[in-house]
Amino acid sequence: MESEVLVRVDAVRKKFCRSLKKSLWYGLHDMFSEVTGGASGHDRLRESEFWAVNDISFELRRGECLGLIGHNGAGKTTMLKMLNGLIKPDAGRITLRGRVGALIALGAGFNPILTGRENIYVNGAVLGLGKQEIDRKIQSIIQFAELEEFIDSPVQSYSSGMIVRLGFAVAVILIEPDILFLDEVLAVGDIAFTVKCLNAVRKLTENAAVIFVSHNMQLVSSFCSRVLVMDHGRPILDASEPAEGIDRYYAMVSLEEQQSGTGQAKILNLGLCNDSGQIITDKEIRLQPQKSASVLLDLEVQGAGNPAQVSLYIMDEGMTPVMCLPVHDSSGELMAIPPGRHTLNVPLGIIELSAGKYSFTVTVMDQSTKVSLTRVQGLLPFRVFCDKVHWSNFVRPAIASIQSNCTSLT
Repeated sequence: MESEVLVRVDAVRKKFCRSLKKSLWYGLHDMFSEVTGGASGHDRLRESEFWAVNDISFELRRGECLGLIGHNGAGKTTMLKMLNGLIKPDAGRITLRGRVGALIALGAGFNPILTGRENIYVNGAVLGLGKQEIDRKIQSIIQFAELEEFIDSPVQSYSSGMIVRLGFAVAVILIEPDILFLDEVLAVGDIAFTVKCLNAVRKLTENAAVIFVSHNMQLVSSFCSRVLVMDHGRPILDASEPAEGIDRYYAMVSLEEQQSGTGQAKILNLGLCNDSGQIITDKEIRLQPQKSASVLLDLEVQGAGNPAQVSLYIMDEGMTPVMCLPVHDSSGELMAIPPGRHTLNVPLGIIELSAGKYSFTVTVMDQSTKVSLTRVQGLLPFRVFCDKVHWSNFVRPAIASIQSNCTSLT
């Protein structure tokens, strides 16, 4: 039997104005037009206006988790605010069925003067819950939020992470929503709380619909069953396979070169070679996992001083290093590179990276003083393709042996 549709979005649009004065004038004009039945400006762009969300349509059923992904300014949070009723769409229709829980802004709905315990009761009263029902759930909320020592302190004394923990616990445990909206809230808590939230959301999706906004593709791939990719307010892909949507998101990421150091060394050229040793000349470099690759690096070390040493780093789309490759010579020692122009052939071995977009960073430093002669990041962006985006960027299958019917270590 087909599961129940809890969220239906039909051709929704929302626009904003870059000019405050024009925005106030347009708002007054539109309100007057609605009262008098005249023509409003909702269906077209006027001077200084732009579409924040433009023609979004989708359905979400009970048991599904939809990931909304895209660059900053793509319209994800605006879409969530319209779904939660915080702002009104200019066109289209939104239909929600069931109780809604949302965590879009840190501490939204909390009174900073009241204690955490008092805020729980206030939120429950606003939702129409009786004191006995809140009493039954409050200890579970406090334990989930890990705020036993601070629950009777004013919320204004809480850190941002504590507010998120309390807000998440209220949204999931107190409300018991049929529909849950989450906007980057898991980025604030520590890893232990993040795992706890993921487990709670997984359990929730068994009988609810969840819409999750995040730039963390590992989190998106971890529990989203669908992915909607947005770009400048428009939907560009509604993927039933999260890996497909995440790959489209990575294709939109642009990595810029940045350089620092004394300038006494220069990176002249960087090339990526396939498993046959041929330089890949494609406009967009695509690598398949479990294939070997190598790097050809042309560099120049200036002056007549100490030799230099070189390190290569593979960086993910957030410019976080996922692999470090110090350049060694055949004896296993760090290679001492004298002044002059050189070409280095650096083997990368088997590519064991998760699906995503990566780039190289090259550092050249004085071997004696450790002064950075140059550091260039964002070089030679490339993409790795595989069927699944794993929690870690570096993926190496572990080959294990098994022995049955044996005594355990304990």
